[in-house]
Amino acid sequence: MTSLNDQRNVADFYDFEGALSDEERKILLRTRAFMRDEVQPLVAEHWAEGTFPEELIARFRESGLVGLAYEGYGEPGPAASHLLTGMMAMEMSRVDASVATFFGVHNGLAMYSVQACGDQEQRDRWLPGMATMETIGAFALTEPLDGSDIAAGMGTTARRDGDMWVLDGEKRWIGNATFADHVVVWARDVDDDQVKGFVVGRDTPGFTAEKIANKTSLRIVQNADITLRGVRVPEADRLHGASSFRDVAEVLRATRSGVAWQALGVMIGAYELALRYAGERRQFGRPLAGFQLVQDLLVKSLGNITSSWGMLLQLARLQDSGVFEDEHSSLAKAHVTARMREVVAWAREIFGGNGIVLDYDVARFFADAEAIYSFEGTREMNTLIVGKAITGESAFV
Repeated sequence: MTSLNDQRNVADFYDFEGALSDEERKILLRTRAFMRDEVQPLVAEHWAEGTFPEELIARFRESGLVGLAYEGYGEPGPAASHLLTGMMAMEMSRVDASVATFFGVHNGLAMYSVQACGDQEQRDRWLPGMATMETIGAFALTEPLDGSDIAAGMGTTARRDGDMWVLDGEKRWIGNATFADHVVVWARDVDDDQVKGFVVGRDTPGFTAEKIANKTSLRIVQNADITLRGVRVPEADRLHGASSFRDVAEVLRATRSGVAWQALGVMIGAYELALRYAGERRQFGRPLAGFQLVQDLLVKSLGNITSSWGMLLQLARLQDSGVFEDEHSSLAKAHVTARMREVVAWAREIFGGNGIVLDYDVARFFADAEAIYSFEGTREMNTLIVGKAITGESAFV
């Protein structure tokens, strides 16, 4: 990897990292060093094999990087700012989007579901172990036949039976689900037709998770098809603060911006690889970096990175100040992932034929970008959220 040193990110052309406090920057540099030393050496082989490097869980556990957004459950001190956690997601994706996604599913979707929708007893029961990765979380919302219309089309059901709930249905694309200890499952209550959340243990009878094979993107992430057949969950394991799909939407609103930060990290990782390659590869007696058309691609890439980073910096400030709406994260997710698609394509172009083999890493970034472009709301769905906000008219069908 290029310039994964402890002090400088060559893509930070406008010194956005300068917006962090000294303590926050120390954590960011710790994240950078962790990804460089512990993750980078492992990812190419595991990406090629479609396997997850399980030894990383213990290393994450020792890193002190988990649970920083949850005051009282991560490292001692106040909860980390959205700016810091966003830049951490960026830094992880700068090395590998799959590992960043594993972390985001556990540290974001799963933990935030408990934080936002659980009661205090449930937070105290589950979050400490999750904050140290003694236990791993997953988030089960998407279904085989319902993606973006899951609010209206959820087929997984929950039926109350005394002090228990009985869950039946199927979920798809559930990251971490093959090895997660706790899976947050969202299901429609057959009595009131409202969506409720349940924390389901991996070994619960009737619960199965089968790895999705033959992926061409985020291959390290262990996505699974989940089947629930008469899964019995005690009332104590229902998230008591979740009573409708609005509560699910609150979780997604908070975590969608993290996907935009991931997209920025993918852009930076691909750009750095292309910049280095352009300086080293010689054609016609000179480095590729000395050709005008190559410089044009690099500058356009840096422009996309810089404009996206500026947008996300202000988005984090809105989140930290509490002035934050769905449309803010939706615009960032739609815009930044589109810019990411451009940058990874330009980076692959600079590599020429070498850009399609894993030896040069850029192929991994190119492939992983497609999943990030689609999950946590497609560009089209996020566009409709923003479109409704700016026009006052709903174009959803």
